[in-house]
Amino acid sequence: DDDDDDDGTIGPLPRPSSRSILLPRFCHRDVSAARLASLRRAWPVGARAMPRTSFSRNPLLRVSRPVSACSRCRAAKVKCDGKLPACTACEKAGRENECSAANDQFARGKERSYVAALELRIEKLETRLQYAKSRKASVAFHDTDASSMAHVDRRDSLASIRAAIHRKAARNRENHDVNSIVSDFGFLSVDATTRDFEPSTSNITFARLVLAATTNDDIPEPTQPGLPARQTAHALVQYFMANIYSLFPCFSETAVLTILDDAYRQDERVIKDSGYWLLYMVLAIGSTAQSQSFNDEPYVRGINFVSQALRHADRALAPGYVTQIQSLLLLTLYALLDPAHFDSWHLIGFTARAVVDLGFHQDPPVSSTSDKSALDMRRKIFYCTYALDRAISMAHARTFSFTDDAVNVAFPSKSSIGAKQSMPSPIAGPQSADPAHLLFQLRRAQSFWYQELYQSNPTPLPNPSAFLWQMCLEMREWGESLPDTLPAGTRRMFEQELWYSYVYCIAPSARAPQITDYTRTLIFEYSLAYLNSMYDTAHGGLNNAFYTYQDALKVYFMANQFIAALRDAEDLLLSGAQVHLPVSIPGSAPAPPIPRRRVRPGAPLDENAERSLWCLERVPNTLELYGARWDDAIMLKQSFEQISGETIERLRKRQQMRNMQQHQGHYQNGASSVSPPVVVQMQGQQQQQMDIRWAGVDPSRMTQGGGR
Repeated sequence: DDDDDDDGTIGPLPRPSSRSILLPRFCHRDVSAARLASLRRAWPVGARAMPRTSFSRNPLLRVSRPVSACSRCRAAKVKCDGKLPACTACEKAGRENECSAANDQFARGKERSYVAALELRIEKLETRLQYAKSRKASVAFHDTDASSMAHVDRRDSLASIRAAIHRKAARNRENHDVNSIVSDFGFLSVDATTRDFEPSTSNITFARLVLAATTNDDIPEPTQPGLPARQTAHALVQYFMANIYSLFPCFSETAVLTILDDAYRQDERVIKDSGYWLLYMVLAIGSTAQSQSFNDEPYVRGINFVSQALRHADRALAPGYVTQIQSLLLLTLYALLDPAHFDSWHLIGFTARAVVDLGFHQDPPVSSTSDKSALDMRRKIFYCTYALDRAISMAHARTFSFTDDAVNVAFPSKSSIGAKQSMPSPIAGPQSADPAHLLFQLRRAQSFWYQELYQSNPTPLPNPSAFLWQMCLEMREWGESLPDTLPAGTRRMFEQELWYSYVYCIAPSARAPQITDYTRTLIFEYSLAYLNSMYDTAHGGLNNAFYTYQDALKVYFMANQFIAALRDAEDLLLSGAQVHLPVSIPGSAPAPPIPRRRVRPGAPLDENAERSLWCLERVPNTLELYGARWDDAIMLKQSFEQISGETIERLRKRQQMRNMQQHQGHYQNGASSVSPPVVVQMQGQQQQQMDIRWAGVDPSRMTQGGGR
């Protein structure tokens, strides 16, 4: 009956009683054709014509004669028509409730025909057999582990189906649980103001959550516990303050000096966990930034300092405090120098989330700002986070943690002037020698065009050239106003960042897909200048400024841009022809001028083919020097060698042909020298627009370094 279908099993057929057995026995006898015809006519026409599936849903069949009378009719010896749920005789007598079958096999409301029960059983078996055959392939697909099904009887297809369904349901539950855990982690990172993550041995703290999500390789236990010699510590702090703190002043300068002094006193002064974290992380960054190769002494010493700092992580990274943001910023700075152990992308995400949750992305009302120094420090903390978020996101071609529309924070006061800065414009023409202030301004300008070109609606801009030239003009004004008092290493780093920004901005994108010969020439010259400068910087030790693994990604990106420009217009670029300056729309910014060549000693002077070949042959050497400190830079080197091999070979053949022509001309003309080729002038020609997309310069594909 239908009640047997709930658990999916098929039980034995019920044993009929003495009266219900009459019909089967009758069926085994020789039955006349008239008798069988009468039985068939007794079935409703709809039931005979109905498909099997409908029959199983409506198994109640009527027969012309009941198998047995109800108990009341049989006792009264009256004719019973077997009508359900009560026969006619019982209805006329008003005793419908007393009308029941004479046997217990067929209850009220169910068909009393044993033939109907058999038909229904056969129908269910046929239906399940058909379902089992249809599910056979699906079972094989879900049952990847044959050994796990060894104990299942293969002859029982229903058991196989049920086992496969249960396994699939178990996998779905497991995936759901994992997704729920990840979602909970995401919520915890967002809710960074809660203080429920108090350290204990039985619960998870916010620090443990952050470290679990951002750690690549585990930090080993410290080999030399405690602080180093005081003179060594002072030297490391001084290096940090001169090269890193000048760009990211995320805490008070007197704070670290006070903690350093207290740590070496013998009067057992109490230092908070956030203070120890600050001191050890400053020592770690100062030491690791001076590393020249992986696992050298400064690198190992930096890991030792980080290991000691992690002992204070539960309190230092506790949510709801300014010290949490400062601690996360220091850990992010260290992750840029040691991507093998920490993921800077996730760390800056945690930091940005904490900044937003504490409201640092909005200046407080004027009426509530009584402490000017606290307000200035609050702004510095925000812009340190802002600058790191923009730099890391652009290097990995990812979205920012928050948009500029959500920001309403004035620039902090300049160190050398101290005057209050009004609400920042994209570029305001820096006049201070404060490197941090200059960096914040540049990141603000980069953020504007990066969001417009790469994080907005991908529909093309109505006038992309005007937008690009305006962005280049603002960045050029920023670069031209760099003060001469900047340290030489910092100034060179800013110039490299400016060339990188030019190429990143004017390279074809979804919003500015068209490119002209003038744009190609700009990309060619700026990429060449950047790559040559980074070659010199890499050979200088990368210690004159704050260089990280992100710069290896930038070298790889700029080298790919350079190759794309050569492939797109090789004859034009290598001929050295002067390209006409595009005509600007009245009232819009002019196109940036072609940069002047900066000839370094030993570099070729007059031929772009030689300049290009000289540059491309040294890019792998630059990445190899980065690889001495960060292993993943070696993968970038190998990838670039595969990409650039064809271009370099073509340039070498071109140079050989040129040398052969010069050699033949030398003997034919008897001249002692050959003049350089004539430069083609294009001053009177209008630049032709090329409606093609940039080949192979998608930032998402250019910067897929592992970050380790």
